[in-house]
Amino acid sequence: MERTLWVIGCILLWALFVYLMYRGWRNRAARQADRIGDLPPVPEETGAQVLDPTTGLYLGSTIAPSWQDRIAVGDLGFRATAELTRFEHGILLERQGASAIWIPEESISVIRTERGHAGKVMSEGGVLVIRWTLPSGTEIDTGFRGDDKTVYPAWARATTGDDEK
Repeated sequence: MERTLWVIGCILLWALFVYLMYRGWRNRAARQADRIGDLPPVPEETGAQVLDPTTGLYLGSTIAPSWQDRIAVGDLGFRATAELTRFEHGILLERQGASAIWIPEESISVIRTERGHAGKVMSEGGVLVIRWTLPSGTEIDTGFRGDDKTVYPAWARATTGDDEK
């Protein structure tokens, strides 16, 4: 009987911790909602494709410059397998099981490589990070871990080349 009470107590404690984590995530989303606002919709005309699509893992988006301040609004905070494509007018991030993210060209500040993003730590230069500004004016970092990291320099050059025009 005593063992049964211990098991029930542990299960109840575990359930309490899960509930508190869920509540904390919801509270974070409520605090961030005004800063994030609505994401730009994917336009009908994206322009010519500039870089070939690359597959990998969407790591989440964080409020810049903190690489650990994960955004909890909508589905921006959830990891998902994704495909990243660079177009003339912006970047399209198509995620499995989540909505697509359109990053307009004029919103992009810089594309760089980092060691970590949104709590995920990799080897040096293992994460491609896109810093961009939302329509609400908030600057965020979107992290992507590509399956083929040899394409990262082309992504960084694409932004540098646009700045030199």
